[in-house]
Amino acid sequence: MHISAKADYATRALLELACEPARPLTCEAMASAQGIPFRFLKSVVGELRRAGLVRSQRGCEGGYWLGRPADEITVLDVVQAVDGEIITLRGEPLAGLDYPGPADELPAVWRQIEADARALLGGRTLASLLPAGAAADPRPRSDAA
Repeated sequence: MHISAKADYATRALLELACEPARPLTCEAMASAQGIPFRFLKSVVGELRRAGLVRSQRGCEGGYWLGRPADEITVLDVVQAVDGEIITLRGEPLAGLDYPGPADELPAVWRQIEADARALLGGRTLASLLPAGAAADPRPRSDAA
């Protein structure tokens, strides 16, 4: 099983935002705090913005906020936003996978692994990953663009 750098970096960046819900953070601040390469994080944050997981505001007072409260964003949401499918086989989804003969039951194993991963990731929100009391206000600011 492979967890992509994009999924890891995206989740870590969102956790930084979840800790500071009242003020915007720049990509530079998130990258520095988490030891993430800035240029890579910049492209990942773009994908998170397109998925509605972050909101942005330009200007000297600008930066990024969570697009939804931390208790409404799951790790599954993050992974799907940056990677698409949770598990693929040679780049293809597992849905139509079928093998003949003695390997007939193997696709069911792969699909069960995917279902278990989906359940685990979907059951963990950003808020559940934060240290107790880390986020003062889980609501995103309404004045951000």
